[in-house]
Formats: sequence, C-alpha cells, structure tokens
Amino acid sequence: MARYHELADQTAALIADGVLRPGDRLPSVRHTCRLHGLAPVTVTQAYHLLESRGLIEARPRSGYFVRAHLGQRLPEPEMSRPVGHSTQLEVSDFIFEILDSTKDPAVAPLGSSFPSPWLFPLDKLGRCLASAARHLDPLATVTALPPGNDELRRQLSLRYLAHGARVPPQEIIITSGALEGLNLCLQALTRPGDLIAIESPTFYAGLQASERLGLKVVEIPSHPREGVSLEALEDALRHHPIKACLFMLNFANPTGSCVPDARRRALVELLDRHDVPLIEDDVYAELHFGPTAPLCSKAVDPQGRVMHVSSFSKCLAPGYRIGWVAAGRYAGLIQRQKLSTSLATTVPVQIAMADYLRQGGYENHLRHLRRSLAAQEAALVAAVEAHFPEGTRPARPQGGYFLWLELPRRVDALALHRQALAHGISIAPGPIFSAKREFGHCIRLNFGHPVDARSRDAVATLGRLLAA
Repeated sequence: MARYHELADQTAALIADGVLRPGDRLPSVRHTCRLHGLAPVTVTQAYHLLESRGLIEARPRSGYFVRAHLGQRLPEPEMSRPVGHSTQLEVSDFIFEILDSTKDPAVAPLGSSFPSPWLFPLDKLGRCLASAARHLDPLATVTALPPGNDELRRQLSLRYLAHGARVPPQEIIITSGALEGLNLCLQALTRPGDLIAIESPTFYAGLQASERLGLKVVEIPSHPREGVSLEALEDALRHHPIKACLFMLNFANPTGSCVPDARRRALVELLDRHDVPLIEDDVYAELHFGPTAPLCSKAVDPQGRVMHVSSFSKCLAPGYRIGWVAAGRYAGLIQRQKLSTSLATTVPVQIAMADYLRQGGYENHLRHLRRSLAAQEAALVAAVEAHFPEGTRPARPQGGYFLWLELPRRVDALALHRQALAHGISIAPGPIFSAKREFGHCIRLNFGHPVDARSRDAVATLGRLLAA
C-alpha cells in the first residue's frame, strides 16, 4: 500500500472513532511531515484522498478540517414535486403564528432565521456609526435620498466588479433591508391578480409579500442541491402568463441549494427569451464554504433583466437594515417606488456602512465568518446523524446557515414544532415554506449559532421526540 494511502486510512480511522470530530482542524502538512517522516507531496496526496472521500475539506489559508461523516443512511432529499397550478395565497397568519416562537431568547434557536449576532464586528460598526452621526453633513439628508448615498453605492459597485459583474452605481438603489427591496421589485413589476413564479420550497417572506400585493404564484420544483428546475420553469413559462420570477439562486432559504454556474447562465437566457424579469433574493451569496463565490447573476445579464436584491443583514450588520437593489433596466422604476413608499433609508447608517467598506477588513471578517459557519454546519449534521431516526434525509449546503431535513413520512412537522416548543426548542416546520402548506414531514434547522452543549441537547431531544 502506498504511504499516502496508509496515512489516509489512519486519519479516516481517527474520524470514524470520534477522535477527530466534525469541525476539528487537521495537523498542518508541515507538522504531519515531521510527525511521520513523510514528504510534503505524500501528505498532500493523503489529504486529497480524504477530501475525495468526503471526510475532510480544505479552507483557504486555514488548512484542512473534518467534515460531518455522513453515512449511507442519510441520503439527500429528492426534487420537490409541487402541484403545477397557480395558487391564491393565504399564508401570513399561519406564518406569524409559527414565527412568534423564535423570539424568546430562552428557546433554543434552531428555528430562527438569523445567525448569532456575536459572529459580527459590532464594535467596529458601532464606531463607524457613532462617527457618521457626529460628523453628519446636514445636506446629506437631501443628497442621500434615493437612489442613496453615493459612496455606499460606489463601494457596492466595486464589490460587484470583484465578482465579475459590471454594475454602475447609477443602477443601485439603497433600501431598508433586502425585504424592502423585494417588495419594491414586486410592486414595480406586478398588479393585483398577476402571476409570479417561485421555487418550492421557498422563503416565507416572499410568500407574505406576494399575498400582501394580491398576487398568485405558481410553484416551480427545486432540487436541494442544484436549486430550481429549469425544465419545469420552461414549461410554466409556456403555459402561464408569468410576470416575474422570484428565486434564491445562492444557498436558498430553506434548502441551502445553489444553482450551478452553467444552469444559472441557462436560466438567465431562458428568461431573456420569454422577456420575464428575475427578482433574485441573494442575501447569502457571501457565505460560501468553498474557496470561490458562486457566479454572480449580474455578470451574465447583458439585457439588465436581473433585479439583484441583497443586504448586509446576514453577512455583516444584523439590525442595521441596509439592503439594495441592483435593478438593471428597472432602476428608474425602483427609485420612484422607493421615493413614494418609505422615501429614504436612514442616512447615518448608510454613511457608516460606506465608511466600514472603505476602511477595509470586510474580506477578513467574511473569511472568519465562513469558517465558523462551515464548522457549525458539520457539527449540526453530525448531531443529527447521531440522534435522528432512519429515513432522515439532510440536504448538504455549501454555504448559508440552514439545514433542510426531510424526515420519515410518518412525521408531522407541525406537531413536532409544538412538542419541541414545550421542551424549549424552536424549529421551522416545512409547511411555512410552501404556498400550499406542503412539506409536512420536513423541517429547517439553523446552524448560524454555535453548536454547543445546549444545541446538542436540543438535537438529542428532537431525536427522542421523533423516535416516539
């Protein structure tokens, strides 16, 4: 047996025995060379072999880490199969009832939609905000009206450029979070009674916004790894008068799916052929676990039909409510919608965010945040594997902070939600992610909080409830 095979098998045995646990960092190549008297190329080959087996993962400038060692008893969920006809929405009361349970800090936040606030540079952001308030130019209350602060939009334009997309500042409108951006896009493109396409399952806030505007939806099947089905979307575009598509292409909430680059290009081309705009909710794109970000949709959008909506709430500044729309050909429409609804986004916060981005340090923060989330994902999956019953199918996200679980068919996710609350645990039951309240045996868990003794106990309790 080759030396690198021996080293790989020894390391795999340590992982199987629990000596090396999910999220643990492996010894560096240099240290392993000294420890075993091996050449660097031998150690590197062994680590590459372990990567190919799915046991470890490389993280840029950080080394190699143990991934969750998933067994064959935990295959991925399958493609969703929603009913194809349009749906009149009646979901808001149902969703609010479920979400109220996530606000109590005494409840284990596995059902939360937010990551831990301690993952973010709140002190530095606070200093930027204090400085912006102290030195606020009174004229900024006028000059920062929509489309928004000039320097912040320039910084955002530079970030798009770094991701291969040319988005001039003139096409960017600052909003009060991504949710306002989504609402502005829907208001600009639709009228009550119009039909939009959404993926299934989908983020419930899009359902609520569509219901508020009196829209109907047609649900497009999606795969938990590769996202929305282009084949089903093309069929829907041929048979329905769809006014817009509202999709998450990067680490979608709730499944964590990410549309591959080639299919993303094909999606934009398909919508171009049918002259249908894409509203892309893209708040998780910066939270990729791999070395590179997914392809930016604006980089393959020559016709300007992609309305790219994002914010800093999930990756930098929760609670600051700074989002934006890179609106392409619809920039004028979105600017007028913003002026006629909320008028403007808070000026000192815009200035503070621009100062933070200009000072640097954002990329360093993102590297630390991605490492933390990747380790927490591995630990949560390992806990699920240890405690959940046969027939559990977890999606395996490569970014974001949500884990989508398809449970055995006998499970009622709403009943599990009520039982879990009685034990001080929140979960997000599958029906809140569907216009028709489907996915009754699925749940979404949050790994945006450290996987500590409390959360491990919560997962173990969920496992006992499922077993019963």
